[in-house]
Amino acid sequence: MNKSRIISPSLLSADFSRLEKDIRDVEQAGATRLHLDVMDGHFVPNITFGPFIVKAIRKLTNCILDCHLMILNPDKYIEAFIDAGANTVILHIEAHEDLTTEFTKIRKLGCSAGISLNPDTPIKAVEPYLDLIDHVLVMSVHPGFGGQKFIKSALQKIEYLAENRKNRNFVISVDGGVNIETIADVFQSGTDIAVVGSGLFSADNRSQQYRDLRNA
Repeated sequence: MNKSRIISPSLLSADFSRLEKDIRDVEQAGATRLHLDVMDGHFVPNITFGPFIVKAIRKLTNCILDCHLMILNPDKYIEAFIDAGANTVILHIEAHEDLTTEFTKIRKLGCSAGISLNPDTPIKAVEPYLDLIDHVLVMSVHPGFGGQKFIKSALQKIEYLAENRKNRNFVISVDGGVNIETIADVFQSGTDIAVVGSGLFSADNRSQQYRDLRNA
């Protein structure tokens, strides 16, 4: 398990008219993984992109691609996203009654399996899956839109996961409202990976902003 503190740019906040340049900028600043938010307009009130965009992004970078599926019936699309180049497929606990089969399938296909939970979902809801997954994504905003304020109760969930990880090999990530002001608290709570969207891509100089976040 990689316990280093990693900043993962969320491409939802990138400028898609210059996506390749945005990716190059954060890579040059040190980014090794990218976060891709997939929304279907049903599980969350917004629509982003599907496997064909993931496939295009895969051609632009060797970074690890974490595909965060904020969609209903995620089981129908697992193979498509893995075929498109996803390294991690993250499913929401709220999107399906039982995700055991899905996590097993993801791993059998040679991909890392991740689970995500919304701010209103108790952290203990993920416990039945902790031996089946490689990645826990704690949402620190309500999913669907970028630019929201960080919900501080997420820090308690991260601390709980870090304290109860024991010998399990999952990484802990947090997504939503992470910026210069909040990133230190995020890592001090036990986070391995901080997903940063508007807190990075709202800056004119993406490379410098990435370095500033890392220094913070």
